[in-house]
Amino acid sequence: MTAPVIAETADTVTATASAPAPAAPPRRRRGLRRRPWGLYLAVAVVTLAVLWALIPGLFAPGDPLTGVPADKLLPPSAAHWFGTDTLGRDLFGRVVHGAVHSLSGALIAVTVGLALGTVLGAIAGSVGGIVDDVLMRIVDVLLAIPGLLLSLSVIILLGFGTVNAAIAVGLGSVAAFARLMRAEVARVRHTEYVEAAFGSGATFFAVLRRHVLPNSLTPIVALAALQFGTAILAISTLGFLGYGAPPPTPEWGLLIAEGRNYIATAWWLAALPGLVVVAVVLSANRISHRIGRGAR
Repeated sequence: MTAPVIAETADTVTATASAPAPAAPPRRRRGLRRRPWGLYLAVAVVTLAVLWALIPGLFAPGDPLTGVPADKLLPPSAAHWFGTDTLGRDLFGRVVHGAVHSLSGALIAVTVGLALGTVLGAIAGSVGGIVDDVLMRIVDVLLAIPGLLLSLSVIILLGFGTVNAAIAVGLGSVAAFARLMRAEVARVRHTEYVEAAFGSGATFFAVLRRHVLPNSLTPIVALAALQFGTAILAISTLGFLGYGAPPPTPEWGLLIAEGRNYIATAWWLAALPGLVVVAVVLSANRISHRIGRGAR
């Protein structure tokens, strides 16, 4: 009797071990956790800043250049979300109306860097040879100069102002666009479909226009989004140093500069505009990183 019992017990254990394990209960919040809430928030912040620049009167209908002297240096409240400055002007209204200066300057800077850098990089990567060497040595010289120093040098030549500061910042970003574009063009030129296009009798410019350039621009777009946030920070820095828009223009960097002398008594004058700049720059960087991952 013992042997059959042992055999039956062994068969039961074997069957139990070979039986599939019960499926784990589904994770109800799995999809919720994978949603890129950080990206959504970044898009919302950038969209809000763009709306400030396009229709500032919808968010702050008052005049940003006039104030009530009796309301000077009021802390943040329901009536004045960001408080008031030394002349009684609503700081939130000045930040909203200043978005057009900072964002338009950043757009000009990115356009200048994107246009010049893309052209230089495309020529260097497609032509090669001595042209590539000369252009890349020029780019290396530009990269060796600190961006802020290069921007200040250009502003001294062009003069002060938001547009001139934007052009200066854009010229400082030409080298980054040129190097990336040159690398992408050189990579795409050695792919099989480009070789096949040359083998089928297509001309150099036709292949460049139809195959090389369209397949090289996605990383450039990601870099442009990244440079947009960097340009906002650079233009705000120049405005803080006094090389940007003149007073009483409500430019973000100038607002921070005007409030730095009141840190101890009116912290909101410098802190709140600074937080706006940080939020927009970080949001632009988050979007650019998402575009870069999509490019890969």
